[in-house]
Amino acid sequence: MAGIIGKKIGMTRVFDKDGLAVPVTVLEAGPCPVVRVVEWQGGRGVQLGFGRKKARRATRAEVGHAQKSGLEAAPQVLRQFRLKSDEQFEVGQQLTVEQFSAGDRVKVTGTSKGRGFQGVMKRHGFHGRPGSHGNPERRNPGTQGPGTDPSRVIKGKRLPGHMGDARVTVRNLQVVRVDSGRNLLFVKGAVPGPRNGYVYVTK
Repeated sequence: MAGIIGKKIGMTRVFDKDGLAVPVTVLEAGPCPVVRVVEWQGGRGVQLGFGRKKARRATRAEVGHAQKSGLEAAPQVLRQFRLKSDEQFEVGQQLTVEQFSAGDRVKVTGTSKGRGFQGVMKRHGFHGRPGSHGNPERRNPGTQGPGTDPSRVIKGKRLPGHMGDARVTVRNLQVVRVDSGRNLLFVKGAVPGPRNGYVYVTK
């Protein structure tokens, strides 16, 4: 099984057979056409497409690449998945959510929400400095280290800086429900990224 490309719709809850509420993330996944089958030394892969790019926004290279696969328009997203040695796919084949079933364990990769430049309390969870007795630096990170030795800030020091907007993978998520009619996957728990953010799902 290669995987599938999807879009995060949002979060809701469903009830299991015992009546317990299960928090789930709803993903609109597929159908994903096979755009290309690639081989390299020591492995094979398949390139999948998702969505449909507007003609005026697609380059001629993207349009030509899609036409070779029999697609009318260039996909909005292209993603390559590694294949096992015994897996066979053909160009033009459609992959849907039917390759998953309730109870499967999946790995979901997405891009986390961008938070911009943040301080150490929000970015790293620092406790902060004293908030009373006139302390003027409540959210200051504090001292950076000895001035004599090593006389520099050690690499890897947790400091203020850019937070979020990074590739994040969450493993071992459980598929709760599959709606093949609407191309929906219900995955237990949270998935990285904002609403309408693109995600990649593999077993």
